[in-house]
Amino acid sequence: MPHDLTKALTGISGILVTPMTTDGKIDPDRQKPVVEKAIAAGVHVLTANGNTGEFYSLSLDEAEEMCRAAARHIQGRVPLVAGVGRSVVDACQLARSAKAAGADALMIHQPPDPFAAPRGLVAYVHAVSEAADLPIMLYLRNDTIGTQAIADLCAVPGVVGVKWATPNPLKLADAMAASDPDIIWVGGLAEVWAPPFYAVGARGFTSGLINVWPERSVAIHAALDSGDYALANTLIAEMKPFEDVRAQESNGTNVTGVKAALRAIGHDCGPARPPSAWPLTEAQQALLEGFIARHAITF
Repeated sequence: MPHDLTKALTGISGILVTPMTTDGKIDPDRQKPVVEKAIAAGVHVLTANGNTGEFYSLSLDEAEEMCRAAARHIQGRVPLVAGVGRSVVDACQLARSAKAAGADALMIHQPPDPFAAPRGLVAYVHAVSEAADLPIMLYLRNDTIGTQAIADLCAVPGVVGVKWATPNPLKLADAMAASDPDIIWVGGLAEVWAPPFYAVGARGFTSGLINVWPERSVAIHAALDSGDYALANTLIAEMKPFEDVRAQESNGTNVTGVKAALRAIGHDCGPARPPSAWPLTEAQQALLEGFIARHAITF
């Protein structure tokens, strides 16, 4: 079915987990109940192969299969955004595969190459855009490339928006002012950072919480959209322990926290792959289980 992608991207971009078997192989079918729960709660967009989906731990074949699986599970009910990245060759292959799978848009991971030049990033995005004629969201995790470089990236044909994932609202405001006013700016640091990003004009946010408690993500989005920052901040404060667990060990428990929570509420999606931490420590597990019990979260 056709989607208003622009409107959907200003909602919640739910980043789907990649379920694993106990011996570490991907288990795509186990993702379906997560998708069903998120859609039923009202999540606006679902993303395959984001960071919560352990994109960098997956082989290309596994990433392609997880995109196809997400498309099967979603069945066109909400837009599917497919994460692509790594080498430019890999990113273009993943982009073509995502289009064939039925993805509605691409999310280009910012290349972690230590020698990435700002103008080289522009060439990278150009190449991906030409490989698959799909709308593109840039996933910006490093704003030190500068405002002009960000504006140049936004000017690449096919780019419709940016998931801003640096804790710097002032630089976000500068980038917004320097770029095409039609670009969609989405908070890329989940619920906790959504209010300050909203304050400078971004709309919507990414979320790993949707795998576990999508109803809370939807309530936070509704509060922010109505301008009720007091309610949004109250709702965020109640889910912040979940994000606190995920932020430990240099964010190395990000996926671990999501998968440990899913196991605790009755939908085991297996372990996180190295270099993510697995399992949680006893102290981390206690914090997570206290959060789940306090809010009576079940699957």
